[in-house]
Amino acid sequence: MAVVGDGVKHALGDLDKDSFVTLLSKLIGESKYVQNNPPELIPEEDRIVGHVLEVLRPYSTATGGGPLVINHVAYKPKRGNLIVEYPGTEPGKILSFVGMHMDVVTASPADWDFDPFTMSIDGDKLRGRGTTDCLGHVALVAELMKKLGETKPKLKSTVVAVFIASEENSSIPGVGVDALVKQGLLDKLKNGPLFWIDTADKQPCIGTGGMIPWRLHVTGKLFHSGLAHKAINPVELCMEALKVIQVRFYKDFPPHPQEKVYGFATPSTMKPTQWSYPGGGINQIPAECTICGDVSQRFAIVMLTPFYSVVDVMKKLQEYVEDLNTIIENIETRGPVSKYVLPEENLRGRISISFDEAMSGVACSLESRGFQVLCNATEEVVGHVKPYSITGSLPLIRELQDEGFDGQTSGYGLMATYHAKNEYCPLSDMCQGYAVFVKIISQLED
Repeated sequence: MAVVGDGVKHALGDLDKDSFVTLLSKLIGESKYVQNNPPELIPEEDRIVGHVLEVLRPYSTATGGGPLVINHVAYKPKRGNLIVEYPGTEPGKILSFVGMHMDVVTASPADWDFDPFTMSIDGDKLRGRGTTDCLGHVALVAELMKKLGETKPKLKSTVVAVFIASEENSSIPGVGVDALVKQGLLDKLKNGPLFWIDTADKQPCIGTGGMIPWRLHVTGKLFHSGLAHKAINPVELCMEALKVIQVRFYKDFPPHPQEKVYGFATPSTMKPTQWSYPGGGINQIPAECTICGDVSQRFAIVMLTPFYSVVDVMKKLQEYVEDLNTIIENIETRGPVSKYVLPEENLRGRISISFDEAMSGVACSLESRGFQVLCNATEEVVGHVKPYSITGSLPLIRELQDEGFDGQTSGYGLMATYHAKNEYCPLSDMCQGYAVFVKIISQLED
């Protein structure tokens, strides 16, 4: 007979804190080597894989010590993914925990109050780079799979954990979950709810923003600033053009009614974040300038809620720029000699826009079985449930959704320490996360 309800809880129990802390300490000890910021820092996720395998292999079919089926899949040297399966008794009945990534963002020890690459403990706080994002979740789900392998409960559902490489930076493609999906290794996960474990604050994250990195480049005419009437000032043209573009953007993509349903704090936004120009004297009007942002140090950003199409927005932005180039002499100027056309020299200012790789946002299904069980488990364990959305982007989830997966997202670190210095996670929150996982498995046995 399959284990149901309280039987699952009895079999899996609570999180083994000592085992979890021991494993997480080893993972944080590797965090220096899994920082993801190419080309300078290319992570070696197999360092993390090695520690997870050390915990799980004794309960695997490979050693004969247990039922766990383990598949270590690497598409680049030292950059593996790990798929771990606990087989259920009912064919086609499945649930999965995915997204626990084994790379981290960079950390500068000089900026931290403690060593980011060695785990330290301060009361309930487990401190170090990756504790919240996302090595804490790697250790947490590894402990869940270890307990399944140890206790061998007879479940109807197959439980799969997918630990992935290359989440924090996508500049090197074909390494992580994108490659696993392309190869079909995750296809069977479409038959049940998929829980992406890489957010924070113990609540379901039901929506994430998309992102369109863009670069607005303006060409004018260089000249002495004391003779401004002989120049085309690209800085002024860029500022005025951007104003027009932003006004049109907010008209065409206003706050969407679904944003309130999903609890987004902000609607879609378009804004500049940095400027650059080729250099020169302070008394020179430059020949060109570019609005720049903080993506790859050279782009500005559109953050888009998932209710608008990234493709439609990019087409519109291109259209705005083309329209401005046809009426450049009519764009508002600044002062009596400011101009963007010099007819006597047959010169016109010129605006162009280019894009980096865009990412679409995610709106998780609020009607799916996965969402229902996640909410029920959260309410029972945490004491309340309050789904939220963020306009920050979580890459890869939308691609899974488009491939037909029922993706839901949650996480048990702290949003306040995500990608921040002095990162930590509360051990008590991770314990609750483990209990939520157990409740999810239990509900899906019904």
